[in-house]
Amino acid sequence: MGQPNKDNDLVLDIAGLSIVSLHQHGAQPLLKGLTLRLRRGEILGLIGESGAGKSTLGLAALGYQRTGCKYDKGVVRFDNLLLHSGDEKTLSSLRGVRMAYVAQSAAAAFNPVHRLGAQITEAARCQAALSRREAERRMVSLFRRFDLPEPERFGDRFPHQASGGQLQRAMIVMAMLCEPQLIVFDEPTTALDVTTQIEVLATIKRNIRAHSATSALYITHDLAVVAQVADRIMVLKDGMLVEENDTKALLTKPQRPYTKELLSVYQVGRKRGGGKKKGRGVLLRGEGLDASYGDGARILEDVSFGVSEYEVLGVVGESGSGKSTLARVVTGLLPSREGSLWLGGEVLPRRLKRRSKEQLRRVQLVSQIPDTALNPRQKIGEALGRPLSYFFPQRTQAERERRLGELLSSCELDSRLTNAFPAELSGGQKQRVCIARALAAEPDIIVCDEITSALDRLIAKGIVNLMLELQEKLGMAYIFISHDLGLVRAISDDMMVMQGGKILSYGAASGIEKSEDAYTQKLLRSVPQMRVGWLDEVLQKRG
Repeated sequence: MGQPNKDNDLVLDIAGLSIVSLHQHGAQPLLKGLTLRLRRGEILGLIGESGAGKSTLGLAALGYQRTGCKYDKGVVRFDNLLLHSGDEKTLSSLRGVRMAYVAQSAAAAFNPVHRLGAQITEAARCQAALSRREAERRMVSLFRRFDLPEPERFGDRFPHQASGGQLQRAMIVMAMLCEPQLIVFDEPTTALDVTTQIEVLATIKRNIRAHSATSALYITHDLAVVAQVADRIMVLKDGMLVEENDTKALLTKPQRPYTKELLSVYQVGRKRGGGKKKGRGVLLRGEGLDASYGDGARILEDVSFGVSEYEVLGVVGESGSGKSTLARVVTGLLPSREGSLWLGGEVLPRRLKRRSKEQLRRVQLVSQIPDTALNPRQKIGEALGRPLSYFFPQRTQAERERRLGELLSSCELDSRLTNAFPAELSGGQKQRVCIARALAAEPDIIVCDEITSALDRLIAKGIVNLMLELQEKLGMAYIFISHDLGLVRAISDDMMVMQGGKILSYGAASGIEKSEDAYTQKLLRSVPQMRVGWLDEVLQKRG
C-alpha cells in the first residue's frame, strides 16, 4: 500500500492534504494543504469553529471521504500504510480494529432496531475474530469503567432505552473494545453533562496513557475540554492550520488573533430581569408535573415552575435527570400523567394533537440532535418554509420568501443553503437551521433543549446573543436546557437543577452558588476550567 515511512514512532502521518467538495456551485476546498503527525501514545487536539475542517480531517485519517468529496493532493499514512492507494477491503479490515471512530451524534449512529450489545461487539467478533464470550467480557468491563447502569445487562437495551449521554459512552466503549492504535474522537463529550463529561474525559485519558501504542485525535470546539486530555493542539480555520503548539503554551501564550478570539469566547451573559419590559406576569406555568414512558417508572416527579415574558429559565442536571423529558411535556410530545400546564391565562392541553394552531405556534422546541430533527430528504428551504405556510397562510409568497431570507441571515446561514439537504451541512449549520425553524413560528416561548451542544464556542456565543437580542425585541421567553452550567448561569434569570426527575434547587441564577444542595455544588465544581491540570485536580480531590 505504498512506501513505508521511516519513522516507526509515527502512527499517523498526513502531508499536504487537500480535499474538495463537489456540488452544483463548483469545487469548494475543505482542507488546504494540511500536515499532521501523530506519535504513539499521543493525544492531538483539533480545535476550530464549525466548518473549519476538523471532522473532514478526522475522517481522512481513517482513509474515509464523505460523499461528494474527493482528495486533491497529499498523502495519509497510518502505521506505515498509505491509505488512499489501498482497496476498500484492506481499509475495512483496519476500521473498528486497528483504528476506530467515535461520532458526535450517538443517537444517529446506532441502529434503533438492534440491541446495543450486538452493535458494540460486531466489529470485534467479525473482524478481530474475538469469540462472543470474550467480546462481551471486554464490553461489560468497559461498561463498568464508564459507569453505565447495570453493566451486565446494559447491552440488552435498545438505543431508545438509553439516554443521550449513555449512548455516547456506549459508542466510546465500541471504539475501545479492540484496543486500536488510533482513535478519532469527534466531539465525544458534546452531549454530556459536566459530571459525566469528567468521567468520560478521565477514562479517555487513562486509556490512552495505559496503552502506550494507542494514539488519538480529539476533535472539539471546546478548548477547556481539550486542554484536559491533549498533549498538543492544532487550531484550524477554513481548512487551514492557524496555529499549533503544546497545550499549555497555546492556552497561555497564543500567537494568532484567531486563537486569541477562541480563548475570549468563554464570557457570555445578559442583563438579568429583561430590562424595562419585564413584569407582565407568568407566561408559562407548570404545576405538579409527573411523567413516564409507557408503564415504567416516573421520569418526572412533582415538577413545578414558572417563566415570564423576557425571562430565561435555565434547567441543568446530569444525563437522565429528566431535562429533555420536561421539554417533551411542555411541548405536548409526551403527555404528563399528573399536573397541569398554563399558557398565559388558559390551560394548555397535555397532548400535542389537542392543542390549537395558535397554541402550537406560541410554544416551539429546538431539539438536542439536529441530525434526527431534520428530514434528510427535505431541502433547507422546505424545512423553513413549512412553518411559514402553516402558521401564516395569509402572507404572500413574496412575504414568505423575504421572511425566509431574514431567518437565514439572523442565524448566520448563507441564503444559498435553501437548496441544500441536511447532509450537506455541518453539525453547527444543522442546529442553526433548527433554531431558524422555531423562530419562523414567531413564538412566545421557545424550549431550547441543548441548542448549543453541536456548536463551536464562537458560533454558540453568536447564537445565544442573537436569541437574547430577539428576546428583548419580541418578548419571547426561553426554557434553556443545557449541560453547560456556566452558560446557563450566565444567561438565566432563574435556574432549576434536576436529578432523578426531581427538582433539587430552584431560584435566582445569581445566587445559585449559595445553594445548600450537595449535587448542585458538585455540578458547580465540575464546570471545566481553561487550564492544564484542572481535570487531574478534580479527580484527586474526589480520591
